[in-house]
Amino acid sequence: MKDLYTEISNRIIEQLEQGIIPWRKPWTGKRSGAISHATGRPYSLLNQMILRRPGEYATWNQIKQEGGSVKKGAKASCVVFWKVMQRGKVDDAGRPVLDADGNQVVEGLPVLRYFQVFHIDDCDGIAPKWNDDAGETVDPIDAAEAVFSGYIQREKIRLEQLITDEAYYSPGLDLIHLPILEQFDDAAEYYSTAFHEATHSTGHARRLNRFSESAGAAAFGSESYSKEELIAEIGAAAILHSLGIETPASFKNSAAYIQSWLRVLKNDKRLIISAAGRAEKAVNLIMGQAEPAEI
Repeated sequence: MKDLYTEISNRIIEQLEQGIIPWRKPWTGKRSGAISHATGRPYSLLNQMILRRPGEYATWNQIKQEGGSVKKGAKASCVVFWKVMQRGKVDDAGRPVLDADGNQVVEGLPVLRYFQVFHIDDCDGIAPKWNDDAGETVDPIDAAEAVFSGYIQREKIRLEQLITDEAYYSPGLDLIHLPILEQFDDAAEYYSTAFHEATHSTGHARRLNRFSESAGAAAFGSESYSKEELIAEIGAAAILHSLGIETPASFKNSAAYIQSWLRVLKNDKRLIISAAGRAEKAVNLIMGQAEPAEI
């Protein structure tokens, strides 16, 4: 049976070993990332990291139905999704849990599944049908400020901006602490930091409830720290891209940075899947978006 957790984690690790940071690739928010040929909707953050090229993807059956064919030698890509399987609930001892009528309680168990898709450029007789998003041009930095301040006000988060060398989110105080904009060489780096801490703040009990009671004291390098940091890394990068902001190529792109994530991901094959799913929920909350990705 295919071990999807290991396979997906290995694909992310492979990209990191090549010097590519997968969560800095194009993804949701615009049609500049990977999208479904059938619906035009962007794929989930996790699938954006798995798929190596932006553009439209279609299944074998969709291609055939439109009279197309796959070019010789073209390789399919794996797209994953969660399917809820129904099963009888049991207690810790393995005994069936019964309801008041004596019937076994049924519960939904999310199971990771996959299917194969082909990039539209690897097909003959089938053309892309979705154009890039178009509309009113907005300055990306102005848009970033609108999103960040809108989220802060909407969620009533305390924001503290001082001349300081620290940036953090305090769950206990529900406070984001940031250096002032003028301390950064580039406005994009400021908003990268701001959205990193904003993504952390979505874990508060009043929002997405990711934190345990001791989350605020999680040790640097611990499993819980690494998971939350990866959620914040993916979330911030996704928001920057959706707003059209690109940080300098050297920013958070050092060998040490990549090696640190390689160590973490090699020790936990489920981490990237869990973190990407939670980051997507955080991004939707910050951006005020309710519509889910394709899968």
